[in-house]
Amino acid sequence: MATRIPTEHRAMRKRPKQQRSQNTVESIVEAGARVLAQRGWANFTTNEVAHTAGVSIGSLYQYFPNNLAIAEAIRKRHLDEILKVLPDIKTQGERVPLEEHIGRLIDAVVTLHATNQDLHRVLIDEVPLAPREFYDAFEREYHRRYEDLIRAAAPPDDTETDHLVAARILADALEGIVHSASRRNELMSPVIKREATRMIMSYLLARERT
Repeated sequence: MATRIPTEHRAMRKRPKQQRSQNTVESIVEAGARVLAQRGWANFTTNEVAHTAGVSIGSLYQYFPNNLAIAEAIRKRHLDEILKVLPDIKTQGERVPLEEHIGRLIDAVVTLHATNQDLHRVLIDEVPLAPREFYDAFEREYHRRYEDLIRAAAPPDDTETDHLVAARILADALEGIVHSASRRNELMSPVIKREATRMIMSYLLARERT
């Protein structure tokens, strides 16, 4: 289980403004992701990241005070990618069956996590976590996507007021399925997708009947 480290230990020293600086930071983060996936948190060092990125250690320290700050930048990039691929019912502009919405959701989450399973495993199991509030903005938008799915499945006369709670439960359930399947190298199994779809549909239909 990953421990929690205060946010100040993982903040960037400064934000890059010029394109050259942005390219340097992106190179460091990309190199950091490769090193972290290959070596794990216990062997994740700023020297190794700088060497892999092809930058001096001094250049790295201009932006990142330690390996925690690099790891947090990697995690933030991962969270940004999740929001990019997570279907948004409000912006899709089309009416499709609920089961198709669920299929798109599962496909998006699975595809993202299948891209670099070693990195995801290390981020989940090894890298210390920042305080919960560090992820507030991401979690609000992330759960909003699931909440919209809950609302889309509800009957027209729905009077439920606990959609956000249901959204969190649904998100936690799918995350657990995907993360466990990733650890077992079963992420791309069609059986996993079929059973996950069945579980989500059953949950949504059960809520509709109560």
